[in-house]
Amino acid sequence: MVQYWPEFLSLAIIHFVAVILPGPDFVITVRQSLKYGRLHGAITALGIGTGLSVHILYTLLGVGALMQASPWVLQIAKLIGAVYLIYIAIQLLKSAGKIQLETANTQVKVSSQSLKKAFGLGFLTNATNPKATLFFLAVVTNVVSQGTPLHVQLFYGAWMCSVNALWFICVSLLFSAPPSRAWFINKMNLVEKALAVLLMAFSLRMLIA
Repeated sequence: MVQYWPEFLSLAIIHFVAVILPGPDFVITVRQSLKYGRLHGAITALGIGTGLSVHILYTLLGVGALMQASPWVLQIAKLIGAVYLIYIAIQLLKSAGKIQLETANTQVKVSSQSLKKAFGLGFLTNATNPKATLFFLAVVTNVVSQGTPLHVQLFYGAWMCSVNALWFICVSLLFSAPPSRAWFINKMNLVEKALAVLLMAFSLRMLIA
């Protein structure tokens, strides 16, 4: 395992930089944390981390090589991801301003969303994210040697899934903290619209790129 440390460190650093850059995962985590609270935000983050496993699996199975060899396959994947993000953005616009608040403690009622749905939203947001697809095609297939054993590559994958989940759990903790959440909740109508616009922008940039 020691001989693979340089490879692992290179991949880990590049991946972490990619994770902390704001994108659809960040937008969804912030929205979930503000609207539904800390638990839903954390569960959504776990879904995001699990969703990354989809990209890891198709890379290990050689689908990544197929995408590189057949650009139209990648274009279809990008289109599906962009359409899904646009759908989420439209849902955000529809729900803007419709949050029910408890006036006593400004906590948001969570009965309108199950934890299963929160996990699924995070999972699908990452699993259909063309940014993650491009990351694995452009970086993992070049940084990770073809001679790297499968169990080592699985360790890389588990590490990246864990980092994804932990980072967005931290994001959910930050935005669900009572002071920041109370401030944002009072402006939730504008916040949801702004987040929807961001998702639309990410989607259009993916389609154009």
